[in-house]
Amino acid sequence: MKKALPLLLALSGICTLPQAQEAKPGDAARGASKAAMCIGCHGIVGYQATFPEVHKVPMISGQGGKYIVASLQAYAKGDRKHPTMRGIAASLTEQDMADLAAYYESHGKAAGAAAPATTVAAPPEALKDRLAACVACHGANFSTPIDPAFPRLAGQHADYLQVALKAYHTDGNPNVGRSNATMRSQVVQESGGKKKLTFTSGELKQVAAYIAAMPGDLKVVPQSGRR
Repeated sequence: MKKALPLLLALSGICTLPQAQEAKPGDAARGASKAAMCIGCHGIVGYQATFPEVHKVPMISGQGGKYIVASLQAYAKGDRKHPTMRGIAASLTEQDMADLAAYYESHGKAAGAAAPATTVAAPPEALKDRLAACVACHGANFSTPIDPAFPRLAGQHADYLQVALKAYHTDGNPNVGRSNATMRSQVVQESGGKKKLTFTSGELKQVAAYIAAMPGDLKVVPQSGRR
């Protein structure tokens, strides 16, 4: 699952990430048997995607299952435009998505405890007010979202978080972009047909680095040899 899930992302904390439809309960054991297509990117420590943008693929072991389903549905519908992920998601049934989500949510827990709590630096002073919107949905530590359909962000790769955020204000690109009204409203102010970015490129990088430095539940669990 190449660029799968997350976060912000995104990250700019948004209370309405892709909404998951009700799916049958997932089965982690079945999910393990369906994960071969995911392992080549999400099961290799440090693996980096090169198309359509360069960044580390997101950590999904330990991610919330409901969010994984929501993200896969968004790719399948075209609300997220990443070509590889769209192709993979379109090939999955609702049950496949539920099973894979159950597998990856439990996969992180099976790999061991989350990183121990450490002292986290205060957010950049100039961004505190804007980060409050992120906290409202993703939790004060960015690892306890108020709704399981929202992603856990703490500890996620900074370059992925930055790319995911940028995708919400990217228009007219067939390979990059995410359609979610609430997320977009966090990164773009629109008026009179014009748009103004809420965060500069430098600020997006600061926000991504801040959240990536937090201890969280997300992991890359090596899965080589299973394909």
